[in-house]
Amino acid sequence: LRPASGSRQQDAPGAADGLALASDPGGTLNFLAMVENLQGDSGRGYYLEMLIGTPPQALNILVDTGSSNFAVAGVPDPDVTSYFNPELSSTYRSEGIEVTVKYSQGSWTGVLGTDVITMPKGLYGSYTINIATILESENFFLPGVKWHGILGLAYDALAKPSSSVETFFDSLVRQAKIPNIFSLQMCGAGLPVSGSGTNGGSLVLGGIEPSLYTGDIWYTPIKEEWYYQVEILKLEVGGQNLELDCREYNADKAIVDSGTTLLRLPEKVFSAVVQAIARTSLIQEFSSGFWTGSQLACWDRTEKPWSLFPKLSIYLRDENSSRSFRISILPQLYIQPILVIGDNLQCYRFGISSSTNALVIGATVMEGFYVIFDRARRRVGFAVSPCAEVDGFPVSEIEGPFSTANVASNCVSSVSFHEPALWIASYALMSLCGIILLVLIVLLLIPPRCQHRYTDNDVVNDESSLVRHRWK
Repeated sequence: LRPASGSRQQDAPGAADGLALASDPGGTLNFLAMVENLQGDSGRGYYLEMLIGTPPQALNILVDTGSSNFAVAGVPDPDVTSYFNPELSSTYRSEGIEVTVKYSQGSWTGVLGTDVITMPKGLYGSYTINIATILESENFFLPGVKWHGILGLAYDALAKPSSSVETFFDSLVRQAKIPNIFSLQMCGAGLPVSGSGTNGGSLVLGGIEPSLYTGDIWYTPIKEEWYYQVEILKLEVGGQNLELDCREYNADKAIVDSGTTLLRLPEKVFSAVVQAIARTSLIQEFSSGFWTGSQLACWDRTEKPWSLFPKLSIYLRDENSSRSFRISILPQLYIQPILVIGDNLQCYRFGISSSTNALVIGATVMEGFYVIFDRARRRVGFAVSPCAEVDGFPVSEIEGPFSTANVASNCVSSVSFHEPALWIASYALMSLCGIILLVLIVLLLIPPRCQHRYTDNDVVNDESSLVRHRWK
């Protein structure tokens, strides 16, 4: 493994391991073979070509670090151009287990099975992987998308129907014996969202490719292994601190998610960011619909509106907890071209939105950086991406270190309301309801000791019965 460049190269994952990996005929991982193996854009996601089954069926698979199931269209769908037919694969094995996955937008239901996969621009060789064939979906495959399935790269805690389903990347680590690390570059900065063409990108499995970043890699710890949950210390707009309690930035989690299009902020943080941008921008009056995503803002095509908006900075805690570093995006990343009207107007959208349950570092931010998911050392790394340029100028920055002396020692809530805990609570409540119902049935079956003349007021109707209020 080639070490990272820069003053922090001693932190390069795998560099100290000195591994000779038998993942290709040469006995080492060829990361250059994985450069430019992605296509897509921030509006519709970045995808990887994959060959599934025997004989192989070629499909494009969305790269998603915010979920953990590997799933492909298993039946024809109006919004997909190809699908995987398990009946045509001699190596497909059905597990006969139904699985449903819900996302912040869209859901699907399918059946679990296993089959072999190869990646033309990935690891050398074939690997047996858990795969869900999608039989029904709602708002998952959307018009214009060029992918036919999803590659969930988060931890097994999010896998459905349970964490016992080995994830795609865990299978690769076990079978190919690669280091437990992957890295991601998405090259769509300043380019039209959901345009007619496709942009490039790279998913490097098993390590870091030095040609995909410049300067140093800065690492922040993974707080919990389900999503890639990190700790945000503060946000600045135009160099001005928002002055919010740091726990507001992590309510109820802060994650790095390539499957989310925008930078999503908790409602209180979003409101503060919009006010700060509006206050520091050079635009006196601006429609509220632009900030909420319901309206576009249009300028003459000869104008570049990015000079009217401020820089946005996110501070992350360093591996050394007494220090932090900041990743910054220029407005070229969050004021996104999306539509051309006539010959003269270019329209833009606001690449930031509000969220009820998380701060999500999505494609809006990730397009500025080479992001390293170092699962072996439980950390996420950020480095400036050389493809994050618009008109020849960089649109992303990393700076540090900064002291955390004036920041709380822990900005993440100690109470974690993630899904496994919710399931436990659900089963406990269902058990309690079952016991109460059983007691009521027993009481009803016990012969009455005295006669009672029932009146209309004694009748229990369906609307007030336990059946109507059962736990679903």
